[in-house]
Amino acid sequence: MSDPALLDETLAESADGVDMDGAEAGFIPLSDPDITLAEIAAVDTAMRAPRLSGGAGLPAFEAAFAAYVGRAYAVAVPSGTMGLLLTLKAFGIGAGDEVIASPYGFRETAHAISLAGARPIFADIDYWAGTLVPEKVEARITPRTRAILAANTNGHPAPWAGLRALAAARGLILVEDSTEAIGSKYRGSLVGSFGDASVFDFCQPSPLVCGEGGMVVTDDVDVAVALRRHRTHRLNERSSVVVSGTAPYQAGMSEIAAALGHAQLARLEEILERRRLIEHLYYKHVQSFEGIKDPYVGPDVTEVNWFLYLVHLGNRFSRSSRDAIVEDLAVEDVEAAAYCTPLHLQRHYFNLGYRRGDFLVTEKVADRAVALPFHTHLTEDQIEFIVGTMKDASINVGAGAAIY
Repeated sequence: MSDPALLDETLAESADGVDMDGAEAGFIPLSDPDITLAEIAAVDTAMRAPRLSGGAGLPAFEAAFAAYVGRAYAVAVPSGTMGLLLTLKAFGIGAGDEVIASPYGFRETAHAISLAGARPIFADIDYWAGTLVPEKVEARITPRTRAILAANTNGHPAPWAGLRALAAARGLILVEDSTEAIGSKYRGSLVGSFGDASVFDFCQPSPLVCGEGGMVVTDDVDVAVALRRHRTHRLNERSSVVVSGTAPYQAGMSEIAAALGHAQLARLEEILERRRLIEHLYYKHVQSFEGIKDPYVGPDVTEVNWFLYLVHLGNRFSRSSRDAIVEDLAVEDVEAAAYCTPLHLQRHYFNLGYRRGDFLVTEKVADRAVALPFHTHLTEDQIEFIVGTMKDASINVGAGAAIY
């Protein structure tokens, strides 16, 4: 249970600027990083160092992150997308290969499949959890399938026991997309510990941010070496006139980003606890709104740390009414968003032959998912205002009670 004293402290720190009606006098953003003087001091130290890239801060961040997740190796990258691209390259996946993935979630990571030259093969999701279903994945396996890319969607862990058993039985690589889920746990273990390699992203709205950046973790030394070889030349190779065996992408992380990320990692449990307090306040107010369902937590999930506070509208809402609610929130200076336009309906994948109706669960969930502001600077008055505005908006669009 959350500490009430910490809740009071969290709310007090964010209380300035709230008017008598409860709504903040100004814009309420979808995300807002939890940055303190500790992060500012770390960045200041990095900027005064003799090297802004290739210094000592990056390997220190990598070692700390590997220790946090419980993996042998961590390789810092500029983004989750680049992290997955380098991972696929490290496993030798490219032209002619297929990678099974979800059409629901953070699109930028899945783009790496195409960037690697492979073909994304989508499988439908679980209605409640929003994650891949092992049985649906198995139905999509072909002789060309090399890997399964499973995501911990919006922080909710995928069914890793079933996916691992499937990958082992079919001789497939299992890649874990944890770009939305740092700190979440499945059967007592942290996300990032289940894939042959696991990818994290540190851009907003992640709890851990370093501007732009990411990390790939693995226990396989050969994969770690390949990741580093594809990422950048080593500093001692800068004067070399010999072309190396691998042409790297020069996709390193700067010392400044590493310093910020390392400082955030040191505070991660504090940040996650503060976000859980905000989740508790949302849950309190969402319960009074019959038309929306608060986020679901599966039976094998030990802990979820949400990427965004995602609510699902009932079946009487349509995609257009969902969009109208988002627009009504914007009128009130509340930044909300339709969480996902299914990947198979976006132009790049549409050009690969996918069409509406291919993945009915994904389409149904995506049409009614709304991402609400979720960060440590929210106050209870703001949350009450956000949920109240959604209630009013649902009346404006003529939607009734939820039937899930």
